[in-house]
Amino acid sequence: MTLLPEPQLKIRLAQITTTQLDPVDFQTLLADPAGGAIALFIGVVRNHDQGRRVESLSYSAHPSATDRLLEILSQYAERADVLALAVEHRIGDLEIGDLAVLAGVTSAHRATAFEVCSELIERVKSEVPIWKNQVFLDGTNEWIGSS
Repeated sequence: MTLLPEPQLKIRLAQITTTQLDPVDFQTLLADPAGGAIALFIGVVRNHDQGRRVESLSYSAHPSATDRLLEILSQYAERADVLALAVEHRIGDLEIGDLAVLAGVTSAHRATAFEVCSELIERVKSEVPIWKNQVFLDGTNEWIGSS
């Protein structure tokens, strides 16, 4: 019989940060002896959006962003087939190639890890109050918000 962690112990990290993201340290947080799969999503700042060249961008977050992130993670932590969860989102000024967000899920099997990680990042992008201001090469900018 495999002993499963309590839901609150499954959430390894829920953080909004101004520091650079480290996917190696992040993956280490997701280690679990019952885990057979770790699915990671690494969001990277790209040089284009909808056919326009992006020069840089800046993320900002509402003070409630971490609380909302914890609410979402808590919902997935209730699942018996999820062993560990983590999300870390960077805010501040970012350049092309910088890591913007990390999301990870550990489970016994890859299908669950992939499924939950995909759902998790979609919910983070749509429900957590984090906004992106993209600066384009032509000097214009555009705000993109999640909620």
